[in-house]
Amino acid sequence: MVPYAPGVTPPSGGLFTPGGYQDFASTPTQKKAAADTIETELEPNTKKASEYADDATGSAQKGFEGWDTAAGLKKMADTWDQQVKTLMGRLAGEKNALRGASGLFTHNDTGLRNQFLSQSKLNGL
Repeated sequence: MVPYAPGVTPPSGGLFTPGGYQDFASTPTQKKAAADTIETELEPNTKKASEYADDATGSAQKGFEGWDTAAGLKKMADTWDQQVKTLMGRLAGEKNALRGASGLFTHNDTGLRNQFLSQSKLNGL
């Protein structure tokens, strides 16, 4: 199942089902809604969950101080922090890509229009 931003109704069927998605297009509004969801829900909630896990793991680590379990918890926490950092970077990248996609299509269309106008013998008649 493909995730959709709140308020965006997913099409019926699916990409690989008969009568499913007819194309991969999405509107600028849908792209903005998805980027906004990443910014207002996914990024802050991921950060909160990470901080909660760090606090809980830190407390457990202190409780096992002097035991091998504390070292294991530290190693696990370091791995977790790296994974969260990677996820946050990926979320930011997806958000930026969604926000930039509409602009890229517009600039591409405008560029092609200008190129055709400059080469057309009808231009300036």
